[in-house]
Amino acid sequence: MAPATVSQRIVIENAAIATVDAHDTEYASGHVVVADNTIESIGAGPAPEGLENVVRRVDATGHLVTPGLVNTHHHFYQWITRGLATDHNLFNWLVALYPTWARIDEQMTYAAAQGSLAMMARGGVTTAMDHHYVFPQGSGDLSGSIIRAASETGVRFTLARGSMDRSEKDGGLPPDFAVETLDGALAATEETVRKHHDASFDAMTQVAVAPCSPFSVSTELMRQGAELARRLGVRLHTHGSETVEEEKFCHELFGMGPTDYFESTGWLGDDVWMAHCVHMNDSDIAAFARTGTGVAHCPSSNARLAAGIARVPDMLAAGVPVGLGVDGTASNESGELHTELRNALLINRLGAHREAALTARQALRLGTYGGAQVLGRADNIGSLEVGKLADLVLWKTDGIGHSSIADPVTAIVLGAAAPVTLSLVNGKPVVENGRLLTADEDAIARSTRDEAQRLARIAATS
Repeated sequence: MAPATVSQRIVIENAAIATVDAHDTEYASGHVVVADNTIESIGAGPAPEGLENVVRRVDATGHLVTPGLVNTHHHFYQWITRGLATDHNLFNWLVALYPTWARIDEQMTYAAAQGSLAMMARGGVTTAMDHHYVFPQGSGDLSGSIIRAASETGVRFTLARGSMDRSEKDGGLPPDFAVETLDGALAATEETVRKHHDASFDAMTQVAVAPCSPFSVSTELMRQGAELARRLGVRLHTHGSETVEEEKFCHELFGMGPTDYFESTGWLGDDVWMAHCVHMNDSDIAAFARTGTGVAHCPSSNARLAAGIARVPDMLAAGVPVGLGVDGTASNESGELHTELRNALLINRLGAHREAALTARQALRLGTYGGAQVLGRADNIGSLEVGKLADLVLWKTDGIGHSSIADPVTAIVLGAAAPVTLSLVNGKPVVENGRLLTADEDAIARSTRDEAQRLARIAATS
């Protein structure tokens, strides 16, 4: 069979390159050739000669090229409720904010998704995810609005279609009118998967089944949600072991800890990833390792809500897949994933392993290949390798913030947030010289401010 014709190539040369492949291959000065939407060539020195249909050549002197960052946990709608309940732990924070969140509508959700996506893309994220679980009655097509914003931004995207059916009247935290019925949640989730999930190699949109958390979801929704996901062939996501209060809740309600509860409902497996996983004992970590269950580590949010320090070094040593997450911007107001590289390293060094907890390269791996693993996409993104999709970032390391740091990986992990000179997603430029190419950032700033103010007014009068 004749090879497929390449319609266009982008050639990047003279760059330091961290491939984050299985051998952590790096080049002090090398090239990457992008053919349409895949990586055709990568290696030391200049690109091969005689390449046809080259539409752009990039002299990347003074830059580090890495895989694009992969965000594994977020709540986009929270972009319009930032800066509230700033001195609360998780449960008190949820109690304070659920009455406001319960008033969101489609217009608000779309604007918030635009803001969340723009901020992440500007900071080197090429694959984003959103765990959306608040579906107030009569609020419109919230899932569709989020997917539309991701498509317009141009990033690869996983929507974790969340749900809640345990409200205040059942001992949960959300207001009664902000939750779905068991049957309604399952039906709406299945409809979202069938309408939007793309299982192809270069898919730009995928959908996961994602009941919110043990304290906002019935056992039956957890169990049937897992069955639904496996029948449809999609992944599963939820919050797990985030706080000591959650562990106490699970023991009181279910007679067991969170990990045992998840296993009893079918929620451990290599098609599952959990957010946070802060309070995990040795047995919990062993269960995750044995089943291949992944973890979305959210260091800034864990610190903001005083949840604790996740045992990431122990998870990695046991073989647990671990990626990084921004988490919702009501508990991580910066909304950027590249700052999580630094925070993951620093916060974990405050734990039991101290200075041996994580290295700069391990932090970069968490934010790239680790994220691809937990999203089930390690065969096509997360590292720079021939045949993988062309999702990559050029970080400027010769400016004042980084030029005196000899090692470029250390520079982008421990230094100030490095500027993004170019970001490609599926071979297409999405960010250039620190600015989003696919949307008007100033217009997004205005619309998110307006929607935040509108939501605040509605919540105040409800």
